[in-house]
Amino acid sequence: MSVELVPNTGMSSSAIRQLDRDNMESSDEQTISGNNNTQTFEKNVSDSETPKMGPPLIRDAPPAAPSPPPDGGLAAWLHVAGGFMIFFNTWGIMNTFGVFQTYYESGAFIHASSSAISWIGSVQAFIVMATGIVSGPVHDRGYFRALLFTGSFAIVFGHMMLSISSEYWQVILSQGVCVGLGAGCLFTPTVSLLPTYFSRKLGLAMGLALVGSSLGGIIYPIVMYRLLDTLGFSWSVRVVAFIALGTLLLPCAVMRIRVKTARPRALIDLTALKDTKYILFTLSCLLAFMGFSVIQFYLSFFAESRGLTGRDMSFYLVAVFNAGSCLGRVLPSALSDWLGPFNTIAPGTAVFGVVMFCMLAVRNEAGVVVLAVLGGFFSGVLIALPPVCYARLTEDKAVIGTRIGMGFSVIAFGMLAGGPGAGSILGGPDDQHWTSVWVFGGAVAVAAGFFFSVLAIWQYRAGKKTNSVA
Repeated sequence: MSVELVPNTGMSSSAIRQLDRDNMESSDEQTISGNNNTQTFEKNVSDSETPKMGPPLIRDAPPAAPSPPPDGGLAAWLHVAGGFMIFFNTWGIMNTFGVFQTYYESGAFIHASSSAISWIGSVQAFIVMATGIVSGPVHDRGYFRALLFTGSFAIVFGHMMLSISSEYWQVILSQGVCVGLGAGCLFTPTVSLLPTYFSRKLGLAMGLALVGSSLGGIIYPIVMYRLLDTLGFSWSVRVVAFIALGTLLLPCAVMRIRVKTARPRALIDLTALKDTKYILFTLSCLLAFMGFSVIQFYLSFFAESRGLTGRDMSFYLVAVFNAGSCLGRVLPSALSDWLGPFNTIAPGTAVFGVVMFCMLAVRNEAGVVVLAVLGGFFSGVLIALPPVCYARLTEDKAVIGTRIGMGFSVIAFGMLAGGPGAGSILGGPDDQHWTSVWVFGGAVAVAAGFFFSVLAIWQYRAGKKTNSVA
């Protein structure tokens, strides 16, 4: 039996036992701390002895592919409605230039030759299309809303400046450059946006949106003509500006980008320059739009100068032409969903060229009205289907904006050359060569239809070969 001697410290036995327990716990904590330090030291030694590998080649997972277009639904159809209003104020205003051409030819506002006057509309159309090479990639980077607000402001501001212009150069800057830049900021991004919301119904959706350009081409000429005699030119143009302001509020409120590229892209898609089909289609469109600008600018002036119609009806011919174009942008577009866009644009463009050849035989008001309706109807394929065709030729939907912008920047040279070229062929008021004008317009349109046909056959054979391999 062992006896534990406890020194006499003046402390009770219970206090001594508590002190012993505290000392034991402190000893345990030190032991644990020592073990932890040992483990940490061993880990550090192990880490220092282990060879360090470089960073992984791929740090982040690749971005998820964008979801397929919804092909319907409230948001998608609201974008069609917004696109309708945008085309109402871009191509709708451009389609109205025939009224301005006829009014300017009278000398009541400016004094210039037919070719010089047509430069106003040609510069406007050129800028609308050429701006796409910048606005398309900007859209791809996700700045659609910035383009939307900038373009809407420029269209309204340009018309306000036109209303106070009095010199030819002022008209060029306001109507040609400013309105053209505004419309260019809206046109290419809009036709790039709709394919991200529709696939199978893309032709129908694009056609319905583009009806806005026809409706604008009907309403704006009538507004201008009805107000010119009562309010004068300046206030008539201001009314057009206020209409544009009101109708552009809808797209500013509802339109949003749906597919944004994973990384910034170049202004030019270099793969398109190696795509023979893309190049052939773009050059064919250049010829087609060269012919389109001839009838767009000179139909009204032709009817009045040849005595086929009175002054009233010559102004309304622009509205008649655009009314025919209204159907021509919906029916062929819907048909293209079944026949294919290339199989639709080829015959439509060829017949459009034939209509211009038929202008050589017209002798009365009824004849020119019928040809205006037919010309407008078949010209509709040139406005509605090129964006759809570009979408078919573009496998990577993230660069649709870039490719459409590149294409339309080349097509713009057709619009730039067509109007002034026809004006130079026409000559002065004492010696007008209308036969040569219509032969020029018809020939380039028929040539475009031929090349579209070649591309349609090419697409058909490529699709047939792919199906046979599959």
